[in-house]
Amino acid sequence: MADNEDSTVTESLRFTALFEAEVLTRLLLDHWDHPSARSTEYAQELLERAAEILRQSVRGIAFIQNVQPSDMNLIAAVWYVEWSAVTNDASSDPNGQRREWLKAIRRTFPSCFCDPNELI
Repeated sequence: MADNEDSTVTESLRFTALFEAEVLTRLLLDHWDHPSARSTEYAQELLERAAEILRQSVRGIAFIQNVQPSDMNLIAAVWYVEWSAVTNDASSDPNGQRREWLKAIRRTFPSCFCDPNELI
């Protein structure tokens, strides 16, 4: 469990239970042109897997270089789930659209992928 009950990862995990987390996931897919953006089922599965990454982060498991488990957030968790899927099965992205989405998310939200203390 994270040392601080108010850590980013703890708050992000709580957020996944809200309808707004579904909206954010759908917006991330749609606005940045993910090839499965129109699939409600895809978005729901992505959110569920991101919530699992957040649960594991709460337990102290790190997934992204330069992001401590306590600093993991929903956007980074969604990104990590998609990155992991593409990395483990290159055939799932024959046109490179998923990789382009991954690049766009990191470029748009760089603060989600670093130590928050570096932002000060």
